[in-house]
Amino acid sequence: MALFCFISNEIPEKPCVSPVSNQVYERRLIEKYLSANGTDPCNGDPLTAEQLIDIKVNAQVKPKPPSATSIPAILKSLQDEWDAVMLHSFTLRQQLQTARQELSHALYQHDAACRVIARLTKEVTAAREALATLKPQAAGIQVPLQAGPVAMVTGPEPVDMQQAVGVELGMMDDVLQKLQDKAALLTAQRKQRGKKIPDGLVLSDDIKSFKQTGSQSGLHSASVPGILALDICPNDTSKILTGGADKNLVIFNKDTEQIVVTLKGHTKRVTQAIYHPDEELVFSASPDSTIRVWSVARATCTQVMKVHDAPVTGISLHPTGDYLLSSSEDQHWAFCDIRTGQLLTKVPNSTTDNALTCAQFHPDGLIFGTGTSDSVIKIWDLKERTNVANFPGHSGPITSISFSENGYYLATAADDAIIKLWDLRKLKNFKNISLDDRYEVKSLCFDQSGTYLAVAGTDVRVYLCKQWLDLAVFNDHSGISTGVRFGNNASFIASAGIDRTLKFYSV
Repeated sequence: MALFCFISNEIPEKPCVSPVSNQVYERRLIEKYLSANGTDPCNGDPLTAEQLIDIKVNAQVKPKPPSATSIPAILKSLQDEWDAVMLHSFTLRQQLQTARQELSHALYQHDAACRVIARLTKEVTAAREALATLKPQAAGIQVPLQAGPVAMVTGPEPVDMQQAVGVELGMMDDVLQKLQDKAALLTAQRKQRGKKIPDGLVLSDDIKSFKQTGSQSGLHSASVPGILALDICPNDTSKILTGGADKNLVIFNKDTEQIVVTLKGHTKRVTQAIYHPDEELVFSASPDSTIRVWSVARATCTQVMKVHDAPVTGISLHPTGDYLLSSSEDQHWAFCDIRTGQLLTKVPNSTTDNALTCAQFHPDGLIFGTGTSDSVIKIWDLKERTNVANFPGHSGPITSISFSENGYYLATAADDAIIKLWDLRKLKNFKNISLDDRYEVKSLCFDQSGTYLAVAGTDVRVYLCKQWLDLAVFNDHSGISTGVRFGNNASFIASAGIDRTLKFYSV
């Protein structure tokens, strides 16, 4: 079998193999390339000439070169020219591939910018018409100034809630009553639904036949690869929200396969993202210690909440849609009003000095769970702001928690390759799902009916609740999967990964 050089596509005279990419090269070509670049031409990993491994092949019989003539010198010159042409051709091919990727990303951004400009032009025209109508009515009317934090802005500059740091308004009676009323309503609705399976819910046999039906890789920057956060708009599951290592959030329309808007403002990677169920608002958190509220329609950040002194590790929207829970490495959880950006309460991790790693509201909104770096899941009473239950048993920091919609089950995961299921009525662990050794779990998610549980990590897999059967496993990501969400009635599954791709699975 003949060996071919990766650079020149010719049979090498002195073949050698790279231990970094396992590709075969002509030794003189690769040594020239390494002297100029210092990396493997195939994958760009660092490589030195000393690492190259020679390949022993049968010596080729060559005609004896003529002596006492200038022909050898001509041949040597031609060989050098050929080597230079091959190296230059390979470099051009690499540059062409990079240019294609950058052009694709630029086209996506241009298309999104055109749509935003058209939308803003329409809004400006409507605002001017409304202002012209209101001017006669406003004559002679004095508007008193009101103290208090600004709730929203219409310009590109966000409201910076620095005064919220360390300043708590407290859980006022009207807030507590709103929380109680919402919990009572949700509990009544859950009892009314009972154990009936929602109409249109995809059956478990159909889940087993799911396969990859779409993949998007141009949402985030190729220079800083990785999608770290994922969410789906509950009322319009065609809208997919992603947060990336490139510090940006992207809203992608699954049906049109177009980027709706790109949101920029964080100074570090975006690790948490939530889409508001009823409004065109999204929320994000980052290791830059801030929580941001974004207007999708205006494509701007409307508020920056600085309520933590360390990286924010988790956020969760209250069922009322008016309040946001956050956890942080500063060992505190915070509860904020998204309308004003004001901090209502901030409570420390009372029993230990360990960081909080994640946070999630119970479907009723009166209790919530937090994960800690010392392997304990803590259940908190929001109204009393007290720790009411602890679930030990994991080893390693808690990476994800998720409450089932039925309000009875809590799924948790840590760095121990085990998913634990907890019964909140009996406050005990009733099921352990052991995964492969060194399996990493990054995200857990129940569907809206509480029938299925999805896991994202080393791969993406789906379990049938109650029986806890493994229905499907997807290995389409080339790296760790960082997020997974269900579409409406589990009609599709979306996952994101460190490989910078957003993938969809359905029948």
